[in-house]
Amino acid sequence: MTTTRRIALVTGASRGLGRALAVGLGRAGWHLIVDARDAGALNRAAGEWERVTVVPGDVTDSAHRAELLRAVVGLGGLDLLVNNAGTLGTVPLPTLAEQPLPDLVAAFDANVIAPLALVQGLLPSLRERRGAILNITSDAGGEHYPTWGGYGATKAALDQISGVLAVEEPDVRVWWADPGEMRTDMLRAAGEDADAAPPPEEAAGRLLRLVAERLPSGRYRAADLAGDGR
Repeated sequence: MTTTRRIALVTGASRGLGRALAVGLGRAGWHLIVDARDAGALNRAAGEWERVTVVPGDVTDSAHRAELLRAVVGLGGLDLLVNNAGTLGTVPLPTLAEQPLPDLVAAFDANVIAPLALVQGLLPSLRERRGAILNITSDAGGEHYPTWGGYGATKAALDQISGVLAVEEPDVRVWWADPGEMRTDMLRAAGEDADAAPPPEEAAGRLLRLVAERLPSGRYRAADLAGDGR
């Protein structure tokens, strides 16, 4: 990252992994632009950060994405885009035979189209500043778990987009990272035993090593990384 003031945009930053990543970046001195659908929760979380621009909204809304881009321009550019916001889709998770197709379309919109739209809008700044993109993916994108087919399909698509983007944009680091199971509301909504999983801060500390060391573009598992990113 080539500028004195490092600027990061973290989507879905009100709770879970997004909040943990934002906390870690904030402690490392980054100026944060954060978003989430729940404005109240986002503003409460933002109290943890000294340098923050809060932009509540839904990443699937093009008007909200335009607002995020304006925030970036107002700060002079972007060094790191963290595409963390996403959705499970239908809950309880259905089999593919029972998957409501409108819900699947909405999941692709949130987990694939919105991240790509932000990438497209922010690439000029990321290229100029030799920045980085961190796309949060899942092992469900490559493994075959019953009832995870819809969500997994969106993450498989995000993996593919990330890999191609890494080839097309050699001056920008592109990481697509699987954080593993975490103690989050999303895991509970999926019907899993979230209380037995490690807190998201553990995965966030590991994933921030990608940023701190500017590791090569590629797919990473938090379980294979170590360090707190500071």
